[in-house]
Amino acid sequence: MLTYLDFEKPIAELETRVAELKETANSSEDIDIDAEVGRLEAKASKLLRDTYAKLSPWQKAQVARHPERPHFKDYVAGIADDFLPLAGDRAFADDPAIIGGLARIDGRRVMLIGHEKGDDTASRLKHNFGMAKPEGYRKAIRLMQLADQFGLPVVSLVDTPGAFPGVQAEERGQAEAIARATEQCLGLHVPMIAVIVGEGGSGGAIAIAAANRVLMFEHAVYSVISPEGCASILWRTADKAADAAEAMKITAADLQALGVVDRIVTEPLGGAHRDPESAVGALKGAIVEELAGCCSLGPKELLDQRRAKFLAIG
Repeated sequence: MLTYLDFEKPIAELETRVAELKETANSSEDIDIDAEVGRLEAKASKLLRDTYAKLSPWQKAQVARHPERPHFKDYVAGIADDFLPLAGDRAFADDPAIIGGLARIDGRRVMLIGHEKGDDTASRLKHNFGMAKPEGYRKAIRLMQLADQFGLPVVSLVDTPGAFPGVQAEERGQAEAIARATEQCLGLHVPMIAVIVGEGGSGGAIAIAAANRVLMFEHAVYSVISPEGCASILWRTADKAADAAEAMKITAADLQALGVVDRIVTEPLGGAHRDPESAVGALKGAIVEELAGCCSLGPKELLDQRRAKFLAIG
């Protein structure tokens, strides 16, 4: 059963009514309710379209966090062939919040790296809700260095509320690990494509997203801090999260206008969680196109382009 967000309650009522009518029709052959079902379905579809055409930044943040939105493992299954995960940072441990490995996308060999949030209680705990620790970023650095050594493009899929803020992460050098990962992105001699597929939270996101081309799903969000965190700092209450989201310019359209994001990937009507297969297919097509463009550039051109892009921001 689909999980509805707060602002989707009118849509939920209509779609629930349609489901009930269909169930009634299936249980009794004497009842013909096709016309009523068709009318309600058309009304629900229009309401869904109208609602998603004018989402506020805070509503987009809710969509980006939707529990049924596709995660890294879903994208791997849909866009990559022969995925071979590579574990560990060769220094402390393996961090399941960041997964990476060798893969083929449309026949092209790449290094695929991304955050994994998990899709149920057990897997969310295992992957720490996509919040990586220093060993996760050091694993990403190791994989990017390996890609550089063998001339493989790097593709990263970003979906994290932010880096893990716990004591043990700070003890192991969280800030240094994020800085080194960002530095590694900027120093690659191979193409790098980054996609914000859900939440792009703070340094935890930029650490694997300082790429030649930064793509972003239509209803994803990308910010230096969560709206709740920003509201807590500015207004001393998380209740102002909607106001903070509006002021922070966290949406794909805003960030493309600011030059932070290069391309917006359109989502299915109602968000990627309503039609994951179509969302994954759209993402694969965009990645293939961007890789083709970046792979025509030489190592120095890639370096210069990437550095110029990020120096120009702000």
